[in-house]
Amino acid sequence: MPGKKLLVLGASGGTGREVVRQALEQGHEVTALVRHPERLPAAEGVRVIVGDVLRDRDALESAVRAQDAVISALGVGKSLRSGGLIARSTPAIVQVMQRLGVRRLIVTSAYGVGDTWRDVPAVPRFFIRTLLRDLYVDKAIGERPLRASGLDWTLVYPVTLTNGPRTGRYRAGEQLTLRGFPTISRADVADFLLTQVEDRRYIRKGVLVSY
Repeated sequence: MPGKKLLVLGASGGTGREVVRQALEQGHEVTALVRHPERLPAAEGVRVIVGDVLRDRDALESAVRAQDAVISALGVGKSLRSGGLIARSTPAIVQVMQRLGVRRLIVTSAYGVGDTWRDVPAVPRFFIRTLLRDLYVDKAIGERPLRASGLDWTLVYPVTLTNGPRTGRYRAGEQLTLRGFPTISRADVADFLLTQVEDRRYIRKGVLVSY
């Protein structure tokens, strides 16, 4: 695949760092919009723009302009409180992309959001309904402007994330049979996110990824 111009949002987080690293390995031209550039590992070839996607519209526009695709790995890390991050950031991202004519948007969500609830085994369901409830409500609200946007979006729903290696051996589909407490490494999620830059099978669809 020829190198593309990619904007990575959430590039300083666990999954975002993997996306940046693998994108560079694949020869892509990477831009990262981050609030705290010191949290982004030094990497030659990354264009870093400092700004807050929620507050710095000029920085967001500068980051989005002329990109081939935007990959969002935005999240709140280990916090159990969303702060409305996804619900508040998605409309801004969509509006800027529409205005600048950038159509491809690949968003990292979580399994159990929206229609993927049907695939969640019993044990994870308990945590989603209790400890993780605020995070999941935020992600569900954030899907609404995305689905209504007309952009070429894909929602990626990884199962529970680990820090394991990239294996390339994972399953992906609009529905998956899941049992117990399924996991997937951030490295393999990043691998899949990058395949979606040109793969059109899941345009305007949600896709689960798991081992």
